[in-house]
Amino acid sequence: MKIRKKIIFFLLCILLWTGVLEPVPGLKVVYATSSTREKLNRTQKEKETLEDELDKTQDNLDNLEGKRDTLEKELDYLNAQLSQVVANLEELERQIRDKEAEIEETMEALDEAKEKEQGQYDSMVAVTRCLYEQQDDTYLTALLTAGSLSNLLNMAERIEKIVAYDQRLLEEYKENKILIQAHEDRLRADRAQLVELQAQAEEEKDKVSGMVSQTSSAIAKYGDQISSAEKKALEYEAQIRKKEEDLDYLKKKLAEEIALSQAAANGTWRDISEVSFAEGDRRLLANLIYCEAGGEPYAGQVAVGSVVINRVLSSKFPDTVLGVIYQGGQFSPVGSGRLDIALASDKATESCYRAADEAMAGVTNVGTCVFFRTPVEGLSGINIGGHVFY
Repeated sequence: MKIRKKIIFFLLCILLWTGVLEPVPGLKVVYATSSTREKLNRTQKEKETLEDELDKTQDNLDNLEGKRDTLEKELDYLNAQLSQVVANLEELERQIRDKEAEIEETMEALDEAKEKEQGQYDSMVAVTRCLYEQQDDTYLTALLTAGSLSNLLNMAERIEKIVAYDQRLLEEYKENKILIQAHEDRLRADRAQLVELQAQAEEEKDKVSGMVSQTSSAIAKYGDQISSAEKKALEYEAQIRKKEEDLDYLKKKLAEEIALSQAAANGTWRDISEVSFAEGDRRLLANLIYCEAGGEPYAGQVAVGSVVINRVLSSKFPDTVLGVIYQGGQFSPVGSGRLDIALASDKATESCYRAADEAMAGVTNVGTCVFFRTPVEGLSGINIGGHVFY
């Protein structure tokens, strides 16, 4: 692409020099002397060298961004894994709390069962002691009060039933106590297992947290390298712009732009209501404004947005925001890769977004201007901030 532009440029110079190509009426044509051509060649070579360095920097940026993107995906996965581990920990802690509450209830039931067993045992001991210690007196009293042998037998049977009932209750209390004790043992075993799982989950959490920390540090490291590469790209971009603004080189470029600006002004224009903006146009335009006029006054930011929308409305340029911004050789942040860097992290400020909204609504403070650049000698137009719009 660079070689092709260079060939076309020199062919135009030769045609103008030999008179084969007629000048455009009303357009001042600058004829190059031999010294001018030598200076232009030297400037063009220096510009191409800078562009090569910029390409290398862009390749480095792409590589760094690729590594950062990979790490960010890994970080997303680790964060999801960490969230799952934390959720598991919370569930285990809930289960442990439930087990502890259940163990406490079981211990209370066990204590109650032990008290009942002891009470029943004490009752049995008292009855037995009464029967054996006062056996003779008891039988004599029973014989004297029974009145008959039949009543005495009935009384003996009732006493036997009472003793049997007490004995059965005592056995039931014992069995119940054994069951409760077994249940308590199971609960304690379950709790011990949960505590062990909790310890493993805590260990896993620490491990994943460490990996998250390491990955975040690596991303920050690549972020610093990307910032450094972006700074270098800006420096190359500034140097390229300076070479481009060499007077002899710039006159031809300005003449072409002015001619296209005049043609656009006299050509067919759509109304803003006829434009259908695509999803992402607002973000794209705001970030271009950030790259071109982020440090300019708000009016300068609106003006840059207006130039883009003016081109969308003009029949001389692509009819979409995407097509206008990425049209070859139009906006230096596109060529340098700085726009892609800005888009990656959406660096556009609130004022840049506000300016984009105004421009997309049809507001313009530069009329039908479709170009802008830093001011140069002999170029007239609308001056806003550090740019002239024409």
